[in-house]
Amino acid sequence: MAYAVIKTGGKQYRIQEGDKFDVEKLDVEVDSEIKFDVLLVGEGDSVKIGAPIVEGASVTAKVISQFRGPKGVAFKFKRRKGFHKTKGFRRSMTKLEITAIAG
Repeated sequence: MAYAVIKTGGKQYRIQEGDKFDVEKLDVEVDSEIKFDVLLVGEGDSVKIGAPIVEGASVTAKVISQFRGPKGVAFKFKRRKGFHKTKGFRRSMTKLEITAIAG
């Protein structure tokens, strides 16, 4: 089974064909296709490592949905000063499904 490493949103993901995963929000429409450059591609014992990307290799993914992730809390506190501040947030995320790995 072929696998690849891609980078998006400042993070790297090891993916295989058929994987579904969440990434930081991408500005694309739902049900559209998106292509990624590949940092590393491997199948069995053969592995190609890019510098920084593998020439001629690409990963195609289908956008399944745009959504907001779970609630998170940023809490600031300074001891002995009576200062504490709570701020909540929810990240905007994109769910992708890998359709093809070429290269």
